[in-house]
Amino acid sequence: MLQKLNKNRAGFTLVEIMIVVAIIAMLAAIAVPNFLRARKRSQATRMLEDLRIIDSAIDQYAIENNKSSGQTVAWLDIQNYLKKGSVLYNSGGADLFGYLYSSGSFSVDNLPKLNSNSFGKLSDVAPSDFWSPFYP
Repeated sequence: MLQKLNKNRAGFTLVEIMIVVAIIAMLAAIAVPNFLRARKRSQATRMLEDLRIIDSAIDQYAIENNKSSGQTVAWLDIQNYLKKGSVLYNSGGADLFGYLYSSGSFSVDNLPKLNSNSFGKLSDVAPSDFWSPFYP
């Protein structure tokens, strides 16, 4: 009777389990680099949108305060034209990596610029034409 119970007992062999683990590892090896690339691409897109929003805020500030071309604009002035509580509003004029847009100096009718360190970190997923006209 004891032998009969052992013969009917079903389970996975070590080889079967190793094959399943190998397949999962291969899928992970394919998916992880794609995930990291997509993450960097979304960071680049977010920073580009932040630059556009900053440019728009500078324009609004200049129109409402009769500022002429080339006049310097402080971050606190721009901040009043951003959505309160947003990440950009609380950033102090810095991007996702902590580098200041336009080196912290903004002026009317001049586009805010991406920091070269940020460009270096994202250049593999976002070349210079992606950033046009916000990167020299």
